[in-house]
Amino acid sequence: MHIEELELENFRNYKSVKTSFSNKINVIYGENAQGKTNIIESIFLCASGRSHRTSKDAELVNVNSNNFNVKIIINKNNEKKLIDYQYKSGKKVIMINEIPVKKIGNLMGNLLAVIFSPEDILIIKEGPSLRRRFIDITISQLQPSYFYNLQQYNKILIQRNNLLKEIQKNKSLIETMEIWDEKISEVGSRIVVARNKFLKNLNKISKIKHYKLTNNCEELEIQYKTNIEEKKFDSIDLIEKEMIEKLKRIRNIELKRCVTLIGPHRDDYEIILNGMKLKNFGSQGQQRTAILSLKLSEIEIIKNETDDYPVLLLDDVMSELDKKRREFLLDSIQDIQVFITCTEKDFFSKNEFNDILYLNIQEGNLYKI
Repeated sequence: MHIEELELENFRNYKSVKTSFSNKINVIYGENAQGKTNIIESIFLCASGRSHRTSKDAELVNVNSNNFNVKIIINKNNEKKLIDYQYKSGKKVIMINEIPVKKIGNLMGNLLAVIFSPEDILIIKEGPSLRRRFIDITISQLQPSYFYNLQQYNKILIQRNNLLKEIQKNKSLIETMEIWDEKISEVGSRIVVARNKFLKNLNKISKIKHYKLTNNCEELEIQYKTNIEEKKFDSIDLIEKEMIEKLKRIRNIELKRCVTLIGPHRDDYEIILNGMKLKNFGSQGQQRTAILSLKLSEIEIIKNETDDYPVLLLDDVMSELDKKRREFLLDSIQDIQVFITCTEKDFFSKNEFNDILYLNIQEGNLYKI
């Protein structure tokens, strides 16, 4: 899979731009604040249905406009597909081959993409919501039904929390809790099974890659943390049953706090390095190396699941890595279409790579070099 063309209208600082790409290495370079990351962002938008920098499409609109349009032509096994992502009149409209997509889940899997940026270190440093988002985006690309389950779960969660609050005013509503326990457990169990499967694969592959990255000195491990007993992770029925039972047991606590305390919305996973929590005991360099291992493992998982490589989006990460890690990264992406943003193009030589394309960005204008 590779991207052949990209067209932007009123997207971020781009008024209008259209360009084709190399199906190997694309180096997008220029001074800071010129719009390099905006190219990466537009691609990821068409892969995942949302920006990696904001959850609001309105923030992607050029300051001199009210709408934006992103068009991407992808080529998979010599079959071309047009993804057209529009934002107009305050609403998003997505079309694939000029056919409107009714649900974001139907966009997932058409363009497979992995993004790696300096902010990804927050996956380790910050709270569980960022860690959940990292795996949820990848699983959704592999299984569009998973994205649908996430949407359904979040709707049920909001309704169930609202019910817990309403019961304070009307005690008779407590009789309906059993129905909502069943609903949230039914959908939640599917999410737990999918996350467990993905994290098991991620743990297995990242352990090998990290071992190589660190000259066999560091062992990386990922441990899934959820409300469910580990021995039940592979069974949707057993997870659903346990969720229902636990929700019944803590009902009085939930009624006092007016919030749902059991379910995958409270999931987390720990990244362990040599037996210690990386978040608490790892250096900045160790944390960056761990993220690199996770991202390279993400690529391999997608390839194993789909028999196709995703496009790789490297947003200003080369300067964050030392020479050894840069070389390991570049050696790992020889068969992948890559988009790299940087301030200097000297990281990459045409003698090292075939089919390398340089794109210079200056104040929202793009020049092929």
